Amino acid sequence: MSTRSIARCGICVALLACSAWVTVPLGLAPFTMQTFVLALIPQVMGPRESILTVAVYLVLGACGLPVFSGFQGGVGTLLGPTGGYLWGFLLGMAPAVALMRAEALPRRARAAMAGTALLGVSYLFGTVQLMGVYSLSAPVALASGVLPFVVPDVLKVAASISVAESVNRALGAAARD
Repeated sequence: MSTRSIARCGICVALLACSAWVTVPLGLAPFTMQTFVLALIPQVMGPRESILTVAVYLVLGACGLPVFSGFQGGVGTLLGPTGGYLWGFLLGMAPAVALMRAEALPRRARAAMAGTALLGVSYLFGTVQLMGVYSLSAPVALASGVLPFVVPDVLKVAASISVAESVNRALGAAARD
C-alpha cells in the first residue's frame, strides 16, 4: 500500500470519527453524519482501502478511543444496542465497493446503489442487534432504529455523490501535479 493510500485511509478514518461526533439523540439510535462519510468512501477510494478504513475505525473504537457517536469507544459499544450498525458499516462496505466497480453502469447510479447497499446492510445488522439487546420485536426495532433514519440517510447518500465528484476531480488534479 502506498504512502498516499495510507494517508487517504487515515483522513477517512478521521472523517468517520468526526462525523460520528455530530450526534442528535433520536430514540434508540442517534442521528449522525457517519452515513454521509461511509457513502463517500467507496466513491473516492479503492475497494481494499475502503474496507480497511472502516476496519481501522472499528478497531480504534474497540480499543477505547472515543470515535463512536457521543464520544464513545470500547468493545461495549460494539456489543451494545447500536453496535450492529457499526458492524453493518464494515460488512456493508463489501457490496458497496463491488457495486462501485460495476463499470457497465453510470458512476452516479453505481454510487447510489452502493450507498443504498451500505445502508441496507447496516440497517439489517443494527436492527438485529437492537432486537437482541433490548428484546424488541422486529417491527418495534425497525420503527425505532430504521424508519426515522431512511429519509435523512438517503439525502446524505445523494449529497455524497456530488461531494465525491468534487473530491475525485481534486484528487485527479493532485495526481497530475
